[in-house]
Amino acid sequence: MSEKKPKIPARGICNATAIRMASRKISHLYDTVLAPTGLKSTQFSLLAELGRRQSDPPTMLELAQAMTMDRSTLGQNMLLLERDGYVLQERDRHDGRRRRLHLTTSGRDVLIKGLPLWEDSQKRFEELIGVANTEKLREILMSIVNGDEMLRADQA
Repeated sequence: MSEKKPKIPARGICNATAIRMASRKISHLYDTVLAPTGLKSTQFSLLAELGRRQSDPPTMLELAQAMTMDRSTLGQNMLLLERDGYVLQERDRHDGRRRRLHLTTSGRDVLIKGLPLWEDSQKRFEELIGVANTEKLREILMSIVNGDEMLRADQA
């Protein structure tokens, strides 16, 4: 008897795979351009988020939620940023059980150094796929990130 072989989907058909492949390429572009700062694109994004929230520093959980990251991955990145003196954890003055993440002066300096490099990455990406496509792609991706109705494995 012959067994029917399952049809394996062509590369690029799986949405998750296509997004991950594109993400790796895009991350490489940003990481390469940000290299003079010593930061990876993920670390730069974390510093930027902390820079935006200086008046109300987040906890690890709040930052993980804002960045759509699991706490373990965030923790690994924060260890490196703390080691390099870019981020400081301090106890919340109203609730000593909570620790707030603060951008240090060195963290702000490296963030400022990286901003023109990040802008260059943005321009390079826009040159590759076009400004209108970039805006539409970002709109689609952010609707996925922000969507309450996003597919969850437990709802499948």
